[in-house]
Amino acid sequence: MTTKARQKAYRMGHAAEWRAVWRLRLGGYTILMRRYKTRLGEIDIVARRGNVLAFVEVKARGDFVKAADALGDRQFGRVSRAASLFIAHHPRYAACSVRFDAVLVGGVWPRHLPDVWQAPE
Repeated sequence: MTTKARQKAYRMGHAAEWRAVWRLRLGGYTILMRRYKTRLGEIDIVARRGNVLAFVEVKARGDFVKAADALGDRQFGRVSRAASLFIAHHPRYAACSVRFDAVLVGGVWPRHLPDVWQAPE
């Protein structure tokens, strides 16, 4: 991938994350963090609504089907590992119910998909 293509992808991803943030906010979520990076992985958005702590992966593609197809085990592993570290570093959220969500950006209005992955017991 060329530098120009990388920059374009970065800008598109950043714009998609902002759209996802507003979608979640309008759904009653408080955004705790964006682009939470750890040595084990990265979480696009950490959000909370009530007692639910949602770790959100954002995928932007030309349409929702392509965005959904981009969700995979690799992303879940990355998000899951980073979520464990997030909770370890922010113990005030340890009592929250944890959920792994996705926001698909592939049209005018992003789609929020709650509970797309299940954490291992």
